[in-house]
Amino acid sequence: MELLQTILITLGTLAVLVTIHEYGHFWVARRCGIKVLRFSIGFGNALYRWHDKQGTEFVIASIPLGGYVKMLDEREGDVSEDEKPFAFNRQPVQSRLAVAAAGPLANFALAILVYWVLFAGGVTGVVPIIGSIEKGSIADMADLESGQEIIAIDGEETPTWEALHLRLLQRIGESGAIDFSVKYPDSDVVYQSSAVLDDWLAGSEATDLMEGIGIQLYRPQLLPVVDRVVESSPAEQAGLQSGDLIVSADTELIKDWSAWVDYVKARPNEQMEIVYQRDGLQQSTFLTPAIKYDDDNKAYGQVGVGVQIPEWPEEMKRSFSYGFFGSASEAVKRTWSMSIFTLDSIKKMIMGLISPKNLSGPITIAKVASASAEAGFESYLGFLALLSVSLGVLNLLPIPVLDGGHILYGLAELITGKAVSEKVQIVGYQLGLFIIVGVMILALYNDIARL
Repeated sequence: MELLQTILITLGTLAVLVTIHEYGHFWVARRCGIKVLRFSIGFGNALYRWHDKQGTEFVIASIPLGGYVKMLDEREGDVSEDEKPFAFNRQPVQSRLAVAAAGPLANFALAILVYWVLFAGGVTGVVPIIGSIEKGSIADMADLESGQEIIAIDGEETPTWEALHLRLLQRIGESGAIDFSVKYPDSDVVYQSSAVLDDWLAGSEATDLMEGIGIQLYRPQLLPVVDRVVESSPAEQAGLQSGDLIVSADTELIKDWSAWVDYVKARPNEQMEIVYQRDGLQQSTFLTPAIKYDDDNKAYGQVGVGVQIPEWPEEMKRSFSYGFFGSASEAVKRTWSMSIFTLDSIKKMIMGLISPKNLSGPITIAKVASASAEAGFESYLGFLALLSVSLGVLNLLPIPVLDGGHILYGLAELITGKAVSEKVQIVGYQLGLFIIVGVMILALYNDIARL
């Protein structure tokens, strides 16, 4: 059931993104007087089709991993004399550029709309208070202290965990000073300090940014209370249920969730007796953790339970309300900043500053889409907007096969006054296809490796 839910959420997410993207191409093509032959969501055999008054065929196809808009074009088949004025290749270069750019722009428009809705409803985040600092770390060298709130990094405000993580993500692979602005929650005095980065976290995989600067942010204590029990897991077989409080394991008291996780991980395939509290009464059972293996092929135990997340104290929450028009402005700013961040990440990956192992494919997207949907509708909308921005940016890259490649050829024609030769375009498309397929294979490999 969980797998089916993940698949449906993923397909629904892709369908929205692809439909918006292709509709951008379709809408502008129609406005430019180009005849659209087909608007397809998915590839392969048609599951359902219909036609509009202008003869365009709309298709929902069997392979829901993309889509396309097919326009009348003399390069792809014979075109009658009376229809040649409506062929894509007969249009002015400005019109062809507009059609190519319309898909990514539609994705940016979707992101702005989603962020607008989220901001208009108000946004709540968690205040980044320092819980502890690792000795000798970047944070330690900057003389940061436990209990301080990080209010800015390099002059950019970090009012929430999300803002702090985004700012630190922008510094991955960089060298030079990093400036912190901090204060104590009950004071208005702001302290400035700095430390030096040296190719910070360059080439690292799946990095914990807070750990990278030597900070653990404050969190409410995680008591060993079970929230979710995985179906057919050792925990379910032992009779554990949501709401159970783990009291002890083999007579060793379990004070918090971290202690429980460490105890289980250290005992793969070893039977242990646990005492838990349910409805005020203590009970006991025997539990044998399943054997799992990490990236270094080292065995560890896993029982298949999730932790019950405690409520955050009200003083640790920060809410923002921008109003109707203010939310629109913030939505544009967020879409722009995420676009720049995506481009910067691509540049750093090409330069080797970010490990290519961080590249994600459809499996990771499916997992994140499902997890964000489970976390709530707002969380899912945020993920949808981020994915839409990424799709828009990636499609604008000047790689033949992508929209950016068509724009590149169009700009060359606009500058030189003549179309790029067909031979050059074919070579470019072959090279672009090689790059795209290579990246997809790497992303899929990373997904499987993570599994």
